[in-house]
Amino acid sequence: MIKLIGIPFDNHSSFLKGPSQAPPRIRLMDSDGSANAFCEHGIAFRNGENYSDLGDLSFPSMEAKAVYQTIKDRIDQEINAGDPLLSLGGDHSISFPIIEAFASKYPGLNVLHLDAHADLYEDFEGNPYSHASPFARLMEKGLLNSLTQVGIRTFNTHQKEQANRYGVKVVEMKDFNFDFLKDLKTPLYVSLDLDVLDPAFAPGISHHEPGGLSTRTLIQIIQEIPHTLVGADIVEYNPVRDINNMTAMVAYKLMKELMWKMLD
Repeated sequence: MIKLIGIPFDNHSSFLKGPSQAPPRIRLMDSDGSANAFCEHGIAFRNGENYSDLGDLSFPSMEAKAVYQTIKDRIDQEINAGDPLLSLGGDHSISFPIIEAFASKYPGLNVLHLDAHADLYEDFEGNPYSHASPFARLMEKGLLNSLTQVGIRTFNTHQKEQANRYGVKVVEMKDFNFDFLKDLKTPLYVSLDLDVLDPAFAPGISHHEPGGLSTRTLIQIIQEIPHTLVGADIVEYNPVRDINNMTAMVAYKLMKELMWKMLD
């Protein structure tokens, strides 16, 4: 059975707080939103039937290393039986311990990272656990077979150097096409930062970066992934900036589409 867990943490956000409030707001769309439980391929996702909602992770300590270990240990535990797991963040810093746990379970793990930002900073603002640095941490540890980043439109010199250093495949938004899909390998994990979308489609994010994907194009990417997913995360939804739960509804829809890609 697919597992769902909330990771309400945003202490490593570099701009605005708020993503820690995201998991319960996304879940609320299942009961109080305007949509039904069906994904576009006709499968209804209902807690207790084809997925199990594990609730939200709690943090005994908010010290950076302790938070990292709390997340990693819990993810290790939940995927031990081989169940696919979808995590609801939270800021993007949570992806470092989550994906590290998946890499231990699935040797040769490949990651598709959908984002406006590459999150490859060596040490953003002196914080190695920053939400701007998770993929630098993963790549420096040699944990991934491949990392494909799609939707990037904030590259600077340092991040380009980091991408080249670690052999990251980057599909910048200015060059976007669907060709990268055919090169994705399994086992595959998807890390989805909602700011990959243009702010017109997802205003409830901390970092508004114009020129992103449409919701329809993002759904098409997910639906055309040629492999079953072992896991995924949805991060960086910020309810504080949302308008009439518009972005919460987008996140809920994407949650169902990602769950569909986790079905055997």
